[in-house]
Amino acid sequence: MKIIPAISFKLFSTVMFALMGAQARYLEGAYPAGEVAFFRSFFALVPIFIFFGLRGELHLALKTKNPSAHLIRGSFAVIGTFCTFAALARIPIGDYTAIVYSAPLLTVVFSWLVLKEHVHVYRWSAVGIGFCGVLLMLIPYFREHLAWSSTIGLGIIFAFTNACTTAGATIQIRRITATETTPAVVTFMALIVLLSSLTTLPFGWTMPVTPLHWLLLTGIGITGGLGQMGFTESYRYAPASFLAPLDYFSLLWAFVLGYWVFAEVPTVFVLLGAAIVAGAGIFVILRERHLGLKRLREMPVAAIGSMSEDEEGAQY
Repeated sequence: MKIIPAISFKLFSTVMFALMGAQARYLEGAYPAGEVAFFRSFFALVPIFIFFGLRGELHLALKTKNPSAHLIRGSFAVIGTFCTFAALARIPIGDYTAIVYSAPLLTVVFSWLVLKEHVHVYRWSAVGIGFCGVLLMLIPYFREHLAWSSTIGLGIIFAFTNACTTAGATIQIRRITATETTPAVVTFMALIVLLSSLTTLPFGWTMPVTPLHWLLLTGIGITGGLGQMGFTESYRYAPASFLAPLDYFSLLWAFVLGYWVFAEVPTVFVLLGAAIVAGAGIFVILRERHLGLKRLREMPVAAIGSMSEDEEGAQY
């Protein structure tokens, strides 16, 4: 494990994803979510192809043994991408990010429902506490009738839906990484979102009206692609259980950008709720790591050797 490169790439990815969200928030819904999703996917392919090209792995980008698995993974990405931009057009970036980071909690629920994993009381308790944090963040909207509107309500629904699709994508990635490479997973996801976004063209796209809007739409794709590359590269140097808690730095960047760029000051409820969600999410991640190490210690030596060989052959 190489700690400095791992943390550096991971933090870089959180900054890029936060910048992507800030650019989408700046557009304030001036363009349909499908159109923004198109720019996000199209220009994300630029750093993706450069990244894998420099590593000599571009030939793996369209090589797959399980296309149906990519279609399922891509479907989650399509819904999540559309919901991301629909939510950011309606609610503050800090609120959006805090709600979305309930995804690790939802992953526990989906693991139990879909993968039939046994979930102990510790993780169920963390999930319950985490969702209390989400409800706490929503208190200002419920307390003040003027703060609640159909726009705000839709934004919250879109943000929570994105959290659900993120959790679903995590479960699907667990299923396909044994046979599929990272270049294939990343490229197929971008292409599926790209093609899906094009189906919204007949429903009314708007030509960007200023050079700034062209720059922002392009920037959404570039920063999204760079974020994906930093995210992917970080896992070459450290295990997921070590890096996953660093995702919550995105909350910090979201609050800073929200205040600096949009003068959005998070309420005490949002800050406290975000802290609860982050704490519960990190607990779940660390608990998963503990259980993984426990299973590894209890595994026969021959099985561990076999597993190591499998991981070496499926390092992507």
